[in-house]
Parts: sequence; C-alpha cells; structure tokens
Amino acid sequence: MDRRGFLKLAALAPLAISASGAEASQKKSGRDLAAVEFVGMLIDTTLCIGCQACEVACAEENGLPYPDVSELKPGERKATPTLYTPVSLFETSKGRVYAKKACMHCNQPACVSACLCNALEKTIYGPVVWHDDRCMGCRYCMIACPFDVPKFEFDKTNPKIAKCTFCPERLKKGRPPACAEACPQGAVAFGSRRQLLDEAQRRIAASPSRYEHVVYGDHDAGGTGVMFLSAAPVSELGYRIDLGNRPFPEYTKEFLYAVPIVDIVLPVLLFGFNRALARDKDGGER
Repeated sequence: MDRRGFLKLAALAPLAISASGAEASQKKSGRDLAAVEFVGMLIDTTLCIGCQACEVACAEENGLPYPDVSELKPGERKATPTLYTPVSLFETSKGRVYAKKACMHCNQPACVSACLCNALEKTIYGPVVWHDDRCMGCRYCMIACPFDVPKFEFDKTNPKIAKCTFCPERLKKGRPPACAEACPQGAVAFGSRRQLLDEAQRRIAASPSRYEHVVYGDHDAGGTGVMFLSAAPVSELGYRIDLGNRPFPEYTKEFLYAVPIVDIVLPVLLFGFNRALARDKDGGER
C-alpha cells in the first residue's frame, strides 16, 4: 500500500461507518414510529391497603412459590428471584403508606442497552422481557438498572434473570397483568401510558390535598411504564429522585458511537503509518 492509497482508505473509513450508523438509526426510528402505543401501570399508593393480593396473583401467574402474606412490618421489602412485586409498608411524613414495586418497564431501559446479546428486549407494546435462550449470564443488566430490579438465580444450576415481565402472554389475550386484575382496591390501574398519565393528573387536580403534585415515572430516567401517585414524597417510599429526566442509554451513546472508530479507523491508521515508515526506512537504507 502506497501513501496515496493509505490516505484514501483512512479518509473513507469514517464515512462508511457514519453512513452505516445513519442507516441503522433510520431503520430503528421507522420501527419505533410503527409501534403501537406503550401500555403502562398507574399505582395509586393512597388506595393500597397492603393486602398483598398482587403478590399472590403474580406468584400464581409465574409459577413462583406462594409469598409470605403475614402482617407487614415497616421497612422496604426487596424483589427477589421468587418475588417479583413485593409490597412494603413505609412510615412517612403523611403516615403509613403501602406501596408495591416491580420492574418499571422504562421507555428506554438501561438494562436493555447494557445487554450484550439482546436477552432483554423492550417490546413494541411496552413490557421489558427476558429471553433465556439468548442470555449469557453476564448480569450487566443488574448493574445498569437504576431501580435495582433484575435478580439473578445464584442458587440454580441453570440460573436465569428474574423480574416482572408485565405478563405479556396475558396482554396478547387482551387481559391486564395479574397484579392489576387481582387488586381489590383499584390501586393498580392498567392501560395505555398516555391515558394513565391523564388519569393521574385528573386525580391530582380533583384532590390536590390528597396527593403530591407529581407523577413519579412521568419523566424520571426518561419516563417509565410504571408510574406512582403518593400522598408522601416518593423519596420516603425508597424511590430515587436523583435520576434526572434523561434516558440512561443516552449517557453512553457517545461512547458507543466512538467504538467503531476506535476498532476500525485506528487500526487502519496505525497500519498505514507502519507501512509508510517501513517504506521510508527501506528507501533510506538503499
């Protein structure tokens, strides 16, 4: 390779990468525009009585062990590989508050962006699901999730990532998730995300003294499929309020865009420089 050929190749490589990236982006945008409206869940903690019917329904739907439904004690209960949606009792500035937690099914999930083999997928209708036949067990999703949701079955010989999946098989049949259907108080509402946001704002406007004037999950971490209404600040319910409104995958996209340049352009440049220097050296020795 002479110097002219090297310079041509070095100049064309970034353009080729840029073009392929733009094409992939256009295809992704087209797919997103064609997607159906995301479904969501609105959890009104002012209506929750801590009966744990949602836990029982979730266990039955997913073949999990029957949950401990003894009287709840104050303190946060964490999700586990066998408990996808724990209900907790919190002592707050507004008194006792019951609240269930599960996967937030983010609009742009950090877990999906961190997964190296597409084992986690944001489906076109909203739920974030896990594919066992793709997972390699790296557990990057556990590190990436700002809500500490995915759990790994460390005690199993064939472990899996366990978390709420929004009952996608029920959704395909036109039924709501098991937890929403089982709630006797209507504390768990299911529907399109947009309509749930409208309903949340309607409730706040109708009873301004009943609620904090914020819908948690509306914009947090770029927006989530599961949203909360509460009489107390959600920070008192164990939820992070430091996530900002930017989707987590956007924090890393600049770095990821640079990876092809580092992997392809830099080796080409180094190879070219090596060949050019070798040619100059050979010419000088002659």
